[in-house]
Amino acid sequence: MQLAILTALGVGGATIFGVLLGFVFQKIPHEFNDIVLGYAAGIMLGAAILGLIIPSLDEGNVWVTLAGILTGAVFLTFADKVTPHLHHITGMDQEAHSNKQNQLNKVMLFVMAIAIHNLPEGIAAGVSFGTENVGNAITVALGIALQNIPEGMIIVSPMIIAGVPKIRVFIIACFTGFVEIVGTMIGYGTVSISMVILPFILAFAGGTMIYVVSDEMIPETHSHGYERQATYALLFGFMTMILMDYYIG
Repeated sequence: MQLAILTALGVGGATIFGVLLGFVFQKIPHEFNDIVLGYAAGIMLGAAILGLIIPSLDEGNVWVTLAGILTGAVFLTFADKVTPHLHHITGMDQEAHSNKQNQLNKVMLFVMAIAIHNLPEGIAAGVSFGTENVGNAITVALGIALQNIPEGMIIVSPMIIAGVPKIRVFIIACFTGFVEIVGTMIGYGTVSISMVILPFILAFAGGTMIYVVSDEMIPETHSHGYERQATYALLFGFMTMILMDYYIG
């Protein structure tokens, strides 16, 4: 139990550590913004496929995985209608910042996808400890924690650029890490139930991330004249996740 709690704090704390790094490196020249966002898209795409969808296939069956992916995408389609009503969370007045509202909506959808995908990741870590295979559990938790550092970094800059106050950025970003702590404890405490639903929720989270990458991040990085740089950045982000999966997963 104590090891599971330390793991929960570790995987969640890795996100917060990434958030702090994001504040340190927030002053990125505008011309590199698309490259950074492209790299983030590659990280998300790799995490969705290698860390969520493939494990879903390993744990369940293909139809459960496909249903989870589609449900995740449909969920964010409806969530896209809700995000304009989330402006109060950012501490910004919707009318006073109408010129940035579309950008803010995209950022909140992006942050929502990160938070959603952190829950099943946490559950996966908790389930690993609940099965008492400590060696495998530590490997899973370490892989998740290392992945969470760049994820924490990439959610800071878009919110600051959209005009969200820095203290709100920190709170919102840290919440995505807190979700993972909750997920870890849920997975550990309800291991038998979690094992049944885990394939679906892993695929669900993967579907939300692929949706955001395709619907928001790629179009955004291909609209300012830096398409090729952003494409290679996406590839390097994806390759980063392959290396992490190969050596740690």
